[in-house]
Amino acid sequence: MTTTEVTQDLAPGTELPPLEIGPITRRTLALFAGGSGDHQPVHVDIDAARERGREDVIAHGMISMAYLGRYLAGLIPQERLRSFDVRFAAVTPVLARPICSGSVRSIEQGVATLDLKVALADGTVTVTGTATVAV
Repeated sequence: MTTTEVTQDLAPGTELPPLEIGPITRRTLALFAGGSGDHQPVHVDIDAARERGREDVIAHGMISMAYLGRYLAGLIPQERLRSFDVRFAAVTPVLARPICSGSVRSIEQGVATLDLKVALADGTVTVTGTATVAV
């Protein structure tokens, strides 16, 4: 489905095509830390993660938000995006393969409200969100 098809076919209840993300590797986390400036040790240092009770490093919450942004940009022409909000619900472990998905909650006065989420293979929802887009 192209962005044009998505915006033309939006209706309440429409499930949007998912975006599967490859594994979030240590390299991914190191590159994201460098690009974002978020060098919190729990994201890049296994010893620091273990000191905080984790078995291994965890992904930055903002990387999941970035994946949702990528998801939206692949579905909706960027100039139609009006708002985008997220809530972090659970951690994303290293090597996870997140899946971004969404559905249309409502359409009112030419604006669609989308419910979004990032989930792991085991069903754990790590991020929930909403976006509003002009249709």
